[in-house]
Amino acid sequence: MISTKGRYALRVMIDLAQHKDEEYVPLNEIAIRQEISEKYLEIVLKILVKKKLLKGRRGKGGGYQLTREPSEYTVGEILELAEGNLATVACLIPGAETCSREEQCITLPLWKKFDGMVHDFFYGITLEDVLNGNI
Repeated sequence: MISTKGRYALRVMIDLAQHKDEEYVPLNEIAIRQEISEKYLEIVLKILVKKKLLKGRRGKGGGYQLTREPSEYTVGEILELAEGNLATVACLIPGAETCSREEQCITLPLWKKFDGMVHDFFYGITLEDVLNGNI
């Protein structure tokens, strides 16, 4: 399940893509438009800046802006940064302990295929696709 953090990260990125022609977009403007508390939004933005999806500037005229064009960001990239991973079951989380039942698990191929579908779906959609309704 995609958490609030992942959904908010995607909303913020879409908001900034919609306002990409502005120099820097202030935190409070994003918070108001997206109806997200500034405090929670700061947490999400910090992750996105740290991973260089966004640039931030403090002070007068400060705020946030994309580091790339909307066509260069995938939904999967954004969600994975915010969530940590998009694994649908615990045994497929990168770095997870090997399941003792892996060899005889008849459902493992099902979960792997589903994980692949989720990955391909989200990584196949860009911010520009979302903005243009091309989903």
